[in-house]
Amino acid sequence: MTNHLFDAFRASMPAPSQTLMETDNGRSISYGDMLARSGQFAHALVEAGVQPGDRVAVQVEKTPEALLLYLACLRAGAVFLPLNIAYTLPELDYFFRDAEPRLVVCDPEKAGDIQSLAASVGAATLTLGRDGRGALADRAALQPADFANVARGPDDLAAILYTSGTTGRSKGAMLSHENLASNARVLMEHWRFGAEDVLIHALPIFHTHGLFVATNVILMAGAKMLFEQKFDPGRVVSLLPRATALMGVPTFYVRLLQQDGLTRDAASHMRLFISGSAPLLAETHNAWRVRTGHAILERYGMTETNMNTSNPYDGERRAGTVGFPLPGVSLRITDPESAKPLAQGEIGMIEVKGPNVFAGYWRMPEKTRAEFRGDGFFVTGDLGLIDADGYVHIVGRGKDLIISGGYNVYPKEIESEIDALAGVGESAVIGVAHPDFGEGVTAVVVRRPGSAISAADIAGAIAGRLAKYKHPKQVIFVDELPRNTMGKVQKNVLRETYKDIYTAGRTG
Repeated sequence: MTNHLFDAFRASMPAPSQTLMETDNGRSISYGDMLARSGQFAHALVEAGVQPGDRVAVQVEKTPEALLLYLACLRAGAVFLPLNIAYTLPELDYFFRDAEPRLVVCDPEKAGDIQSLAASVGAATLTLGRDGRGALADRAALQPADFANVARGPDDLAAILYTSGTTGRSKGAMLSHENLASNARVLMEHWRFGAEDVLIHALPIFHTHGLFVATNVILMAGAKMLFEQKFDPGRVVSLLPRATALMGVPTFYVRLLQQDGLTRDAASHMRLFISGSAPLLAETHNAWRVRTGHAILERYGMTETNMNTSNPYDGERRAGTVGFPLPGVSLRITDPESAKPLAQGEIGMIEVKGPNVFAGYWRMPEKTRAEFRGDGFFVTGDLGLIDADGYVHIVGRGKDLIISGGYNVYPKEIESEIDALAGVGESAVIGVAHPDFGEGVTAVVVRRPGSAISAADIAGAIAGRLAKYKHPKQVIFVDELPRNTMGKVQKNVLRETYKDIYTAGRTG
């Protein structure tokens, strides 16, 4: 038996002297360096007591060493458990108690507090800092470069990623070697990545997007990364002439459009701009095309499934859609209550099935059973539709559905109308407890700079375009919408903030 995922990367590896990544502080790491140093890290993991199947929880800054640690976990047969660097000690306490890691790797500055939490579940602690140094790196430096990879098959766990936990406690999505390998291979082929590609990697690596989409695709293609510790729009524009592709979230593209240096000439060397993790406004899509001559390719995925759909590489990349199911992925729209398939164009629950779909939730067998249909389809929790041309549209999360006066209201439909108005930057529509209607449709709106658009203006503009039961009962203006680290609007935060506006007489 081979080490399924790492051997897939190894099979695509170019000459050891070829560059895998260049960092924003001038470091260059070759594929040969990656093999040697991930081998050293794997030895260090084993020395720390990590055995095949053990979880290694990692909360560190984005560095090449953090990526080498991920690969070392694969090679040692461990289960990689990346944790958002913003997680607090109470949140970490939950993750440690749930996952019971054998080893916790953290920033040296946080080691004191985290070490006591880790010890409470019997885990050892090693450090890895933002400079790539620390106890783990020191131990690895003393190890040999050769490492006999632990045998791991397609169904063995490669990683556990915790969901955001916006409803109830966070769930650990168990991802197998084949979940990750199959998706990386499909994306590499669908998006035409090859050894000549250079990706601007400015995403965090504690999340599916930066770790399993961006990094795995590059490794599967034997390509190169410009490895940025954080997203800096000015710097990204300066890197465009040296790169061929960028993977980002919608916020990246909004901020890049604010850069004077973003021109057709600056983007002429690029072949592909990809967006995901949150919906991309059609306005941003169109502005990008006008400014650069490129159509952003939007795709759809989630922690539990990696990528499910993508707009085409060749053909129309349609704004406001996430394209078609990827090869090997089946997708259907069902009635949320009866689970019966719906007709084309009807809004319902998105369900998917394929080799990319996770094995289930860690230590939550009942929750796992509840989220899978009898025929193996996973209930994503996302509402969507398939249009007459086969493009998939995401309407919103099932939990974001508003039921007002007995009518189903889909926030995306209202947001699209409001966002199209001059003077509106963006909007989020939520349902808030209402004494008469059950839930009151509520719009939270960010004005464009200099705009004086009012609630009355918005109401007048949509009056003839949406049924009255869809009209916001209140419009609240804010400077910005709350977002998580991947740029998704946190509607749960908005619902909590404005939960009393109809019952306590609050006004926005």
